[in-house]
Formats: sequence, C-alpha cells, structure tokens
Amino acid sequence: MSEASPEVAHRLRRIQSALGVHADGMLGPETLTAIEQRLAIAAPRKAASLRCSCKSLDALVRFEIGSRAQYEKLYAQPTWPGGESGVTIGIGYDLGYASKAQIEADWGPHLEQPDRAALAAVQGMKGVAARQLASGIRHIRIPLVAAEAVFYASTLPRFARLTRETFPGVEKLPPDAQGALLSLVFNRGGSLAGDRRSEMRAIRDALSGRRVALSKIATQVDAMQRLWPDVRGLRDRRHEEAELIRAARRRYQAAERVDV
Repeated sequence: MSEASPEVAHRLRRIQSALGVHADGMLGPETLTAIEQRLAIAAPRKAASLRCSCKSLDALVRFEIGSRAQYEKLYAQPTWPGGESGVTIGIGYDLGYASKAQIEADWGPHLEQPDRAALAAVQGMKGVAARQLASGIRHIRIPLVAAEAVFYASTLPRFARLTRETFPGVEKLPPDAQGALLSLVFNRGGSLAGDRRSEMRAIRDALSGRRVALSKIATQVDAMQRLWPDVRGLRDRRHEEAELIRAARRRYQAAERVDV
C-alpha cells in the first residue's frame, strides 16, 4: 500500500482549514470529529472507554514518533525500542505483545501478504531476540497513513480499555487527564507490581477516593522520573503528562473531545 501523495495531503490541509482545525495534512481524531460534525452524522458508536482531549492524543503521538519527518526517518521501518520490547512498527505497535490474529486483523487492510507474514514471524519475540530479528525485516515500510489508521482504530482503543482497567475511575477525570494517563499506560503497560510501579499504585488509590485531587495524580506521574535518570525523553514525557493533568480542569469545546 502506498503512502498518501503530496496532492492528497494538500487536499486534506485545505479541508482542515475549511473545518477550522489544525491543517497538518494528517487524518487524526480532531479532523475526523470535525468532519462528522460538519456532515451532521454520528460515526457508528462503539463502547468507548475514555473521553480524551485532542491535545492529549496529539501529545501521545508526538511522544511516540515526533514529527512526520521523524516518522519517515526513524519509524517507517520496523525498529526495536530496547528493554523487553518486541519489534515495533507504525505508531508504537509492539509485535512482541500482539497475537498473530490481531496483527492480521489490524494490518491486513494496509500491507501486502508477504510483509504481513514477515511481521507474524517475529510475533511474540521480545528483548534481545527481538533486537536480532528486527534488522531482518527492515525492508518492510509502513506508510504513515497506514500507521495512523491502525493506531486510531485499533491500538488506541485497546490501550484505553487497559487504562480504565488499570485505573478504575479514570473516566471521571477531565479529558486532558484521561489522555495523559492513557499516554502513561501506552508507554508503561498496566502492571502495578513491584517497586518501579509504586507511583502507579498510588494513582490507582487516589482515583478510588470520593474527591480526586488532580495535583496528587500529577505529582505521582512526575515522581516516575526517578526511574529513568539517564533517559531525558522519558523524563520529559512524564513531566508533560503531569502538566496536562495539573491543568486539566478547563473549558473544553465539543470538537476538542474524542471518545476512545
């Protein structure tokens, strides 16, 4: 499958300008919501786990791939992010933690069968084994338009459900805060076991109270910076997530909210 042409991206920017949303030439949740509202139709509703802000989802994508140019340079081909990750493609799609059936369902509409077979061959592999296998499938290229489609339609809803399971009560928070905690779980998973997860347990406990103080949750997210003393990117991500939570009690326009 080919990536959206410059002409298509240009046309999408014109549509976005007419809709009054950020004209970046990328088909994200803000644009889809604006199109649905302009056409006065409702997309077929699935059971949503969270109601996030476009701002928080845009931040999540930026944390994962940076800019469009960075995606093309660094993430359009399979990578291994390190640690216990598996081979990762698109926008944070970890083949080490996806089933073969899930990979086929998600990528079948976007990639040719030989590429899907190569991805399935590294399914379930993590850590050093995944690092060794990643270089063998670098010939596969994931167009950004396909990466976005899988991210918004499949990956994000799965992690929204996991976020709600990890932090019961998260759905009662303002949209910026829901999106920030979704970003946290997208990055770290939903485990609450062990010393390295003590702040996540504290967030769960804070959400169980009758009155939830956003400042307490934000403080715990900020405190996780202790885990990556030498990894500035993760420290900055935790700080930005915390700031989203601290400032989450604000007025939201309808087009700023996305059900995930």
